[in-house]
Amino acid sequence: MQQKNRLLILAFIFLILGSLFGSAGSEAPSIPGTTTTVILIRHAERDNFFNITAQGRVRAKALVDAIRDMGITAIYSPDLERNLDTVTPLANHLGIDITLTPRISKPMVDKIVSEILTKHTGEVVLLVGNGSGNLRSLHHRLGGTGDGPYQYGDLYIYPIPDQGPVKVIKARYGS
Repeated sequence: MQQKNRLLILAFIFLILGSLFGSAGSEAPSIPGTTTTVILIRHAERDNFFNITAQGRVRAKALVDAIRDMGITAIYSPDLERNLDTVTPLANHLGIDITLTPRISKPMVDKIVSEILTKHTGEVVLLVGNGSGNLRSLHHRLGGTGDGPYQYGDLYIYPIPDQGPVKVIKARYGS
């Protein structure tokens, strides 16, 4: 029982540090040697009515080929059709339910990242965002610098270790 209380206290301390310092690493799992990986993408191509295009559907299928073997255990998406259309083929292929988030605004970024790091310690999570500024906020909150995955097909991988800095892996998928 004392061990459980100590773990709860440590988890609480990490949550407080994360809210004070705002970096993904300060909330990283407290289990030594554990790395939580977040994959961040922008939704696939859309038209002027915010619907995914034929090219976007092709890109959504390419996402399945690109990351299906990465051990993804959770998928997070705003409840927006273009985002859901981007990740649904992957969710169906993996047999994973999509966790719906409120529209990802700058104030929601901390809440969403904290939830992912707390609920999915040591796992691989896909998070799809939008180009309206939240991708940059998510990218910085996860430990990245610069603009983040703004272009269609950008695939940014954030291995978040229990200690130490995050090294962002930048890749592309689809054509």
